[in-house]
Amino acid sequence: MTIRPTLSIALLLTLAACGGSGPALDQTGPDPRLPERDQTLVPPMKIARQTPWNGATPTVPKGFAITALATDLKIPRQMLVLPNGDVLVAEGSGGNAPKLRPKDVIAGYIKSLGKTSVKGGNRITLLRDADGDGRAETKTVFIDKLDAPYGLALVDGTLYVANQDALLAFPYADGQTSITAPGREVTKLPSRVNHHWTKALTTSADGTKLYVGIGSNSNVGERGMAIEEDRAVIWEIDRATGARSVYASGIRNPTALAIDPWQGAVWAVVNERDELGPQLVPDYLTAVRPGGFYGWPYSYWGHNVDPRVHPQKPDMVARALTPDYALGSHVAALGLSFMPQGNFPGFGDGAFVGQHGSWNRQDLAGYKVVWVPFAGGRPSGKPADFVTGFIEGGKARGRPVGVTFDSRSRALLIADDLSNTVWRVVPLGQAAPPTPAATPAPSGAS
Repeated sequence: MTIRPTLSIALLLTLAACGGSGPALDQTGPDPRLPERDQTLVPPMKIARQTPWNGATPTVPKGFAITALATDLKIPRQMLVLPNGDVLVAEGSGGNAPKLRPKDVIAGYIKSLGKTSVKGGNRITLLRDADGDGRAETKTVFIDKLDAPYGLALVDGTLYVANQDALLAFPYADGQTSITAPGREVTKLPSRVNHHWTKALTTSADGTKLYVGIGSNSNVGERGMAIEEDRAVIWEIDRATGARSVYASGIRNPTALAIDPWQGAVWAVVNERDELGPQLVPDYLTAVRPGGFYGWPYSYWGHNVDPRVHPQKPDMVARALTPDYALGSHVAALGLSFMPQGNFPGFGDGAFVGQHGSWNRQDLAGYKVVWVPFAGGRPSGKPADFVTGFIEGGKARGRPVGVTFDSRSRALLIADDLSNTVWRVVPLGQAAPPTPAATPAPSGAS
């Protein structure tokens, strides 16, 4: 797009560098502090540019160890631990939203500075730690030629992959190291524009339903609401028939979904809207209520009206649910995984959340994995840093995306899409159980 000479890129970059978050506000938990809106011509923008690890590793709590399960991946996003201990990693990058405004051009440039130069793999990679030392000796392409795969799920011998444009099903047999059989299309997924392209995926506790998170096609409806049909929603899909329905709506960008192990409820981490200031609006973790409406684009954090939306809809604002738990503004939560008590020493029930990191505030937020304690199946207490050290000297050595607790080996896996690494965290002295050798795959499956 062409930018008017009177509003040069240099001027926009200067404006983007203005403004900070001001005094520290507690923006985590069930009742975050929400400041006044601070709209500017261009929102404050700053991202941590990449720097290498140079032999260092992320920082973990005392009593834990972290190693690289695998390196040299191609933009790892979400992961799935298979029954035999193999780990699948979805690799890729999607989206094709055209720029609407000069600020979109600048935002795209700023965000590009915090990304890897590696091209997305558009594939699923299998990692196998055959000797149990916490490092994968086998790294092989499991499924190739996909379209920005993200969400993964396995139910009754069927592997589900959420591409950016369709939900696919593949036959799976324990131990196989590749699938060449074509995927069966369960249903198409909304892919027009794909401003938010990631399609999160999980299954119900009984395995009969699939849930897909579908983000909005804009920040706050600036492309028009017609293009938001079937966006900012979570779909419920009947696994047997493929029939789908809207499980929840007004949920701007549900980037990761998980079923809690205590009540079997669907939970999501959600990235909220931008351009209302460096401390608006908090991203959040919430149990997703069936039929619930979470405000987007008309309101945020319950009934706080967004004045930029036209026409206003007070009836929709009145319906809006307040999320369960704020994670902080612009932390970009992209990963969610639950862990019951009895797995990590010193940790009870709770959830790990991967925070990819901010780009539209001057003081960096996120860039870490946090632990949210639970009690009685609900968040209980403040989040605690669990894996940090991704930022060094104002630059990023890594950026967490998906997090997966592996109950088989009692390990936390972290997909880092900047250094293209999968990290593995375990209590000190704990050895990983070896992965069984591959078993023969059914004819035609691999």
